[in-house]
Amino acid sequence: MNIPNLITIGRIFLVPVVVWLISIDQMALAFWLFLLAGVSDGIDGYIAKHFGQETMLGAYLDPLADKALLVSIYVTLGLQAHLPLWLVILVVSRDILIISAVILSWMLDRAVPMHPLFVSKANTTGQIVLAALVLADAGFGLDLLLPRQVLVVAVAGLTVASATVYMVGWLEHMARYEEPSPQRNKEPARRGDSGDLGSRGTRGTQRP
Repeated sequence: MNIPNLITIGRIFLVPVVVWLISIDQMALAFWLFLLAGVSDGIDGYIAKHFGQETMLGAYLDPLADKALLVSIYVTLGLQAHLPLWLVILVVSRDILIISAVILSWMLDRAVPMHPLFVSKANTTGQIVLAALVLADAGFGLDLLLPRQVLVVAVAGLTVASATVYMVGWLEHMARYEEPSPQRNKEPARRGDSGDLGSRGTRGTQRP
């Protein structure tokens, strides 16, 4: 367990704290902790890359921590009427759709190589900016209604675009695998006491 991984785990522990602060309307403190989480994300990435501390555990933990924080904040802000519920449903549904597709490909032994796409990075950035803006607006009374509305529309568009790009890539990946071509092998007919009973075996061959 190295320093970047410890920082990432600390960010995961911040999730319930931020959610609790939003639920009791302590938006200013929630904003500062959300900002701290963002800074820690940059710090652990910098340490891991520049000091040779990149690990497989960190590769899984880092996106998990980011996604857990964002999704939890969006759901809580939606329940507190700080974000439209339709946007929260859209954001969460996009993540469920992509995760389900990846799990299905694993189950079928057709694992999809996941590469960060520009539209996905833009989507994540938009979600972070919107969450920070809503927390700051509610916490410090900044009256940022228009920027919030613009960002809501932008995040919705990026979410749909990101989901579409990922799913098109997933479908193309899955379509590269050919279906089994069944070959029927006839066995000699066997005569039983009550008549002829034919028995045929079918064997499928899977081609990559």
